[in-house]
Amino acid sequence: MFQKIINFCVKIVQKYLPEPFIFAILLTLVAIVLAMPICKQTPVEVIENWGNGVWSLLAFAMQMALVLVCGSVLAEAPIVKKGISSLANIVKTPVSAIALVSFVSAVSCWLNWGFGLIVGVIFAKEIAKKVQNVDYRLLIASAYSGFVVWHAGISGSIPLTMATPGDALKNATNGILTSPISISNTIFDIHNIIMVALCIVALVVVNSLMHPKKDIVTINPALFKEDEGKQENSLDMTPAEKIENARIISLIISILGLIYLFINLFVRKHSLDLNSVIMLFLFLGIIAHKTPLAYVKAFTKSSLGASGILLQFPFYAGIMGIITGVGESGICLGTVISNACISISNPHTYPLLTFFSAGLINIFVPSGGGQWAVQAPIMFNAGANLGVEPSITGMAIAWGDAWTNLIQPFWAIPALAIAKLSAKDIMGFCIIDLFVTGLIICMGLLLWTF
Repeated sequence: MFQKIINFCVKIVQKYLPEPFIFAILLTLVAIVLAMPICKQTPVEVIENWGNGVWSLLAFAMQMALVLVCGSVLAEAPIVKKGISSLANIVKTPVSAIALVSFVSAVSCWLNWGFGLIVGVIFAKEIAKKVQNVDYRLLIASAYSGFVVWHAGISGSIPLTMATPGDALKNATNGILTSPISISNTIFDIHNIIMVALCIVALVVVNSLMHPKKDIVTINPALFKEDEGKQENSLDMTPAEKIENARIISLIISILGLIYLFINLFVRKHSLDLNSVIMLFLFLGIIAHKTPLAYVKAFTKSSLGASGILLQFPFYAGIMGIITGVGESGICLGTVISNACISISNPHTYPLLTFFSAGLINIFVPSGGGQWAVQAPIMFNAGANLGVEPSITGMAIAWGDAWTNLIQPFWAIPALAIAKLSAKDIMGFCIIDLFVTGLIICMGLLLWTF
């Protein structure tokens, strides 16, 4: 039965899942087509609204790219890899290997999604070297499954965006949020923490139970052959090369950055926001890579993973412009959709509707920032009219975005590239995790409203 589910998922993905950039274009066209009859806007008005929004998320796109890249660079640091190798030595059996990978990946993704995505698969590969008869597909699926808790963690773009003051917050929520919401009411709310803990426990248990007793797919040893980096001889370096490899430069700039963060968060008592998280991982990464040149090389390598964000965000912003734009008719598409949501919801069921709609949209817009751009103007307005706390609405969007990443392989691409697997190899396992975590999240959101 389980194998049939895997085969079905593989067939659907291979046949119907195109490049995510295509989704961004298709959603743009859908929004344009809907806005004209529903909002009684002319084609020129709709195109103008779209064009006016295209460049409205440039700063936010840069933030999202840096969250991914800085986290990935830290995960690739030699000191982190050494720690991973030591941790892998405690694993003795295939089932314990799956359990530990699931746990480490989920906790790492909660800390920083870019860090967690990479460190999870690196840890999985390290364990595959040392544990015999462990199914490599499930090992990598377990490493990726932890990604389901990222948006409820301290690098979650939506809760951190809600905690970041500025006009971007007010504009994205149609004026519903005029002041930021502290992460104590989102990320560190007891309801959210319990949901995260239960999801992590469920992933550990379910992934362990899924380990096959036969037809195990083990790792190809050739995957572990990596080119050793050439060691620079300090005696042969030019003055410029000595500066590039000077550890003291990395140490000084990192200490300055970390001192600023300490003052900002603990002396000035400012809330942790998106910029603070990026800065923390930036300077930790510089320290971990020891020299400026080593960090530059690692940063350049990891930047390739951010190409999808940079390409797709202008289109997400354009969709936001269509949703929030108003023509001479005075009708806004976001308001129309918001009213439709209100008509079929009450204060207790609304977060569930928000969660499921976010999960559906994430299939087509596989980005937390893009999710915010598309949904925030609609859902916050509807939630406010129903009397739902903005913090709950925001976290419902965040959980929905993270949830269907289990069956949307866009964010698995960096991990799969390292693991040398394809989406079809892990999808069957991930869909089981989807159902289990979905049940936990639904129950958590429902209780949160009470």
